[in-house]
Amino acid sequence: MSRTAEFTGFGKMTEASGSGITYQGNVGEPYGSNIIRVSAGSSSDYKYVAEFKAASSADWSVVIWNKIGPDGLLDGWYGHACESFTLNGGTTQHVAFDEDSQGAWAAAPGYTIPTDGFGGYASTWGEFDFGSTIHSGWSGFDVSAIAAQTADMQIQGMKICDTVTETCSSITSGGTKFSNAYAAKYANVGGIGGNLPAGPVRLSVMLGYEGDDTKK
Repeated sequence: MSRTAEFTGFGKMTEASGSGITYQGNVGEPYGSNIIRVSAGSSSDYKYVAEFKAASSADWSVVIWNKIGPDGLLDGWYGHACESFTLNGGTTQHVAFDEDSQGAWAAAPGYTIPTDGFGGYASTWGEFDFGSTIHSGWSGFDVSAIAAQTADMQIQGMKICDTVTETCSSITSGGTKFSNAYAAKYANVGGIGGNLPAGPVRLSVMLGYEGDDTKK
């Protein structure tokens, strides 16, 4: 287990364990230090980066978490955000992820993220798996409305594209259209979204996505 380079800002990598849905990759030591905000100018120094922007001038809240929470359970989305920020209209935010990081982000307009009756983040998710050890260094991503649909809550639009392969996953606002993305009825189906061979990943994340005729 090693990085291709020692990047500034990440904590110590943690050992991978488990398999399948309970696989735990790198959650950072201290916990959550595998996910960090970086400047646009320094983003090229990191191997796995997501650039967040909004389709309109509205402000958006974003929270990002590891799949496995600090207690070692599959509960990272129950309030265990490693990074959170408000994306002001017209601005962008870059986030870097360390090797073998798995988790998701949730986004919603305004200054809070909706939660379900158990306290789980229940807006539209963007799920990620970067440089997975168990998958020989491959990465993956997708947009998912499973949490929002299961909680009977609003589905926010989101589009994620890998800028190298131009592979995309998207859901329009209100869930009117799913493209290579997860609806609740596909919760047990694997392989939806982007599947990328080992190497650097650059994701472009559009919040409030309405369709291909919106601002990109």
